[in-house]
Amino acid sequence: MTREPYLIGYARVSKGDYQSNAAQRRALDAAGCKRVFEETASGGRWDRPKLLEMIGQLRDGDVVVVWKLDRLSRSLKDMLHIMERVEIAGAGFRSLTEAIDTTTAAGRMMMQMVGSFAEFERAMIRERTSAGLAQARAEGRIGGRRRKLADKQRREIAESVVSGRKSGAEMARLYGVSEPTVSRIVAAHRRSMEANSA
Repeated sequence: MTREPYLIGYARVSKGDYQSNAAQRRALDAAGCKRVFEETASGGRWDRPKLLEMIGQLRDGDVVVVWKLDRLSRSLKDMLHIMERVEIAGAGFRSLTEAIDTTTAAGRMMMQMVGSFAEFERAMIRERTSAGLAQARAEGRIGGRRRKLADKQRREIAESVVSGRKSGAEMARLYGVSEPTVSRIVAAHRRSMEANSA
């Protein structure tokens, strides 16, 4: 005879949030949770003390219950990682607001779809990154941002400062760059002149 699922609640509010876990606690108690782990932490990271403590105590057949999905995590990647940890422990997952329940076939299918969309998004990002790098190599750029100044502009800046026609600050304002950038351009120009005269 299989035992009744042991429902374990997880409630979270962010640090500095004026709200409390009270409303979540009431909803989790009403859902039949025998124990509730309450946390005050950002949802932007998955390695939260109470969350890890809860996952570490999960047994086969337990069900983790949250009031809303964003209480578990605000990051889809982290949420899927947490869900994987719950599944490895042999436990199920239930979100009261979104009516997701991985102990049912429909709930498992929904989470698989969420995971598939997340993987598709990651693949698209990888493809765009690879295409961007290939384009950069074709244009003679090896990663990094496109240079703000053309070679001719860099030469004009260096020659104006070296000759004393303009100050570094004036050339920085004229070309919309910082003074340290102008200093680097001038220094590189001087090194080039010294190398050519050697």
